[in-house]
Amino acid sequence: MADDPHQQKHFSTAHLLTNLRGRTISSGVITLISQGMQFSLIMVSTMVMARLLVPADFGLLAMAMTAMGFLRVFKDAGLSTATVQRDEITHAQVSNLFWINVALSGVSSVVLAACAPVIAWFYHEPRLIEITVVMSASFLLTGLGVQHLALLNRQMRFKAIAVIQIGSQVISVIVGIVMAWFNYGYWSLVWFQLSQPLAALLLTWWVSSWRPQLPQRNTGVRSMLQFGVNLTVTSFIYSIAAGTDSLLIGKYYGAGPVGLYSRAGALLRRPLDQFLTPINAVFLPVLSRIQSEPERYRRTFSQVYEAIVLGCSLFTGLFLALSVPVTLVLLGPKWRDAAAIFGAFSLSAVYIPLTHVCGWLFESQGRGKDALVTSLVSTVLGLGAIVVGLPYGAVGVAVSVSISGILIQLPLFFYMVGRSGPVSAFALWAGFLRHLPIFGAAYVATAGLQTLVPSRSSLQQLLICSSGGLVAAVIVILLYPPSRRTAFGLVKIGREFLGRRKNSAAI
Repeated sequence: MADDPHQQKHFSTAHLLTNLRGRTISSGVITLISQGMQFSLIMVSTMVMARLLVPADFGLLAMAMTAMGFLRVFKDAGLSTATVQRDEITHAQVSNLFWINVALSGVSSVVLAACAPVIAWFYHEPRLIEITVVMSASFLLTGLGVQHLALLNRQMRFKAIAVIQIGSQVISVIVGIVMAWFNYGYWSLVWFQLSQPLAALLLTWWVSSWRPQLPQRNTGVRSMLQFGVNLTVTSFIYSIAAGTDSLLIGKYYGAGPVGLYSRAGALLRRPLDQFLTPINAVFLPVLSRIQSEPERYRRTFSQVYEAIVLGCSLFTGLFLALSVPVTLVLLGPKWRDAAAIFGAFSLSAVYIPLTHVCGWLFESQGRGKDALVTSLVSTVLGLGAIVVGLPYGAVGVAVSVSISGILIQLPLFFYMVGRSGPVSAFALWAGFLRHLPIFGAAYVATAGLQTLVPSRSSLQQLLICSSGGLVAAVIVILLYPPSRRTAFGLVKIGREFLGRRKNSAAI
């Protein structure tokens, strides 16, 4: 069966190296459009459900999701990245990885369901028993599609991935809003979360024609498993730092404050996820394919990295200045207390993407051990920041975590990545620092305009001040050579994509 041409077509990537730049541009634009549509759906569901439900409903879900976060890494176990990153792979190897993913995700579901009473006892919240048991099924649902999606990603079939992601998001948004409208309370959030992996699984198996064979011995997956183990341990360590803040806020301050904290964090992290996901989906396979060409690797990474720094600098300045109107417009007046938390989190709009980018370098170069060491040290630092901020409530935790990320953890990532490989720490620092004037221009202009329109509605403040901030940033970009080169590079890529589309249409 390993020689079956119908199955073998899923593993070859040699054809992707022909016109790799063109494929990368097309794939990137397709994925950006997909993520933009998903982001719009998420924003609509956020605005509607935040007005139909109360912070405590979101707090209950955040408590359950925090516990799930510690086990979520095992549904993938780093094996999807192993499939994407490897130069050559066989049907038997991917099939074995599929069954390992199913086994691990199934065990994770059982473990989480068994821990439901403990989670409820920890938070003194008996409703979490049923919530956790129902949510535990999401692990198995996701695990059943991990390798199918990895193969689609490996072959850069991003149109197919877009169909899966948008379709499943539409279904989950409809389920969540309808249930919230009919007063199902926190259960509307539970089924909003659970319907998405269920729909994604059905769509994935419909779109992908690859089917696993039964497990076999001696298929050569040992090195892939070792790579996956390193990434899994790395992700698990990260999940400890990522979940401990909500865990402790929920424990000591209750469902209401953790609901405010989780929604404020989501307002920042969801746009970042939608921004980073398409870039990750396109460039991790690309970097993996050219890892043996250092100069090409460095040049490709530099173009993407500087574009990310430019975008993050711009939007960090806007978010920091507009934390109150953004919160009130998106969540409604009963969420005003979340505005200060969102403002503190906005500083993370620089830190999170850049550490995420460093992870691409570790993964595409197969540096699992370096990633593990970095995550371990970073997690210890992050936990320390949470402990320092906890006595000051949710706002204190958000401030402490953001400051620690920028001043301590980001330098750690740059240092560890630059120890080996084509990209140096100096190059990372230079690319980061040269675009800081964009942050300054966006923040000063936006905050200054806000002092002139204090009596306007939140929506009017948001529209007026963000427009002014964007105009100021564009002016600085045009006058400042490093940012101008980066911006014009993005324009050039856009023109290339449009040219390819026109040629395809003419043919």
